[in-house]
Amino acid sequence: MELSSPTDANTHHKYREYNFNISIFWSPYLVKTEKTDPNDITRPFNLYLDEYDRNWISHIEGFDYVIISAGQWFFRPTYFHLNHSLAGCLYCPEANVTHLTSSFSYRQSFRTAFHAINEAKNFKGITYLRTFAPSHFEGGEWDKGGDCTRTRPFKRNETLLDDLSSRMYSIQLEELKTAQEEAWRKNGLKFRLFDAKKPMLLRSDGHPSKYGHWPVQNVTLANDCVHWCLAGPIDSWNDFLQELLKRETQNDKRLFK
Repeated sequence: MELSSPTDANTHHKYREYNFNISIFWSPYLVKTEKTDPNDITRPFNLYLDEYDRNWISHIEGFDYVIISAGQWFFRPTYFHLNHSLAGCLYCPEANVTHLTSSFSYRQSFRTAFHAINEAKNFKGITYLRTFAPSHFEGGEWDKGGDCTRTRPFKRNETLLDDLSSRMYSIQLEELKTAQEEAWRKNGLKFRLFDAKKPMLLRSDGHPSKYGHWPVQNVTLANDCVHWCLAGPIDSWNDFLQELLKRETQNDKRLFK
């Protein structure tokens, strides 16, 4: 049963026969965010890196599981705010603003999001961090003709994670550890790793490439080597998640024997 309206960026589904609900919240930066142009999603965003995104944090208290993830949006032009002041930017034209990296906002956003979960008074569920899934542009950057035309997965020894993706992945692991330590001190909440990085690194064949958008006459659009085909490799995430949930249940049973 679909509970959300067609114009709602968030979706909510209720499966009454299974006593199961699922909600998907659109929060690409995890923290409080504002568009610089309300009518144009391609324009830079203002990120308030130390402020919670109430759009999702206000809804999780009754949830049994929360899966948190974020990635490619952090490479877009953005303005960074801390302590109610402009702290810097990424790819902004202003010379008088401190130019920072995507790693800066990525770390701050995950730190704030995890802290928000630890501060949620009535949340007793388990949080899974779904790790960074790399893009697969070859032959150039995304805006310089890069493409992903492979028709089979890489073998394990055929590819490595690039430096930037590796850095983003490391930040996630570091902030997850910080969240786990905070939970251990404060409330005993469980934070778990849902590691999709390694299997997805091998799946350069799973992106839509030029088929990721409708053909537009006399317009050249970038190939899509970021998003994933459906059906496609990310269907395996359902299996990964099911296994993680099964292990959690089995661990609980052992504790109460």
